[in-house]
Amino acid sequence: MLDLSRYEYRLLLLLMSHPGRIYSREQLMQQVWEEPERSFDRTVDTHIKTLRRKIRDISKNCDPLKTRRGLGYSFEADA
Repeated sequence: MLDLSRYEYRLLLLLMSHPGRIYSREQLMQQVWEEPERSFDRTVDTHIKTLRRKIRDISKNCDPLKTRRGLGYSFEADA
């Protein structure tokens, strides 16, 4: 079981709801954060990094969160 913070859960839910879709940091901030204007876009990076670690703690070879350089992040179900 993953022990996720509120924003980790919301990020993962959004990304999993649309596998393969690439979301920019700005899109993720607008759709996940309650007050996106009060956070930095690098906050997304930090939460993605923590999510990856938590997923790997459960399944070492599982890496469904993909960084799309210059574009954003996506969820790949087959990863």
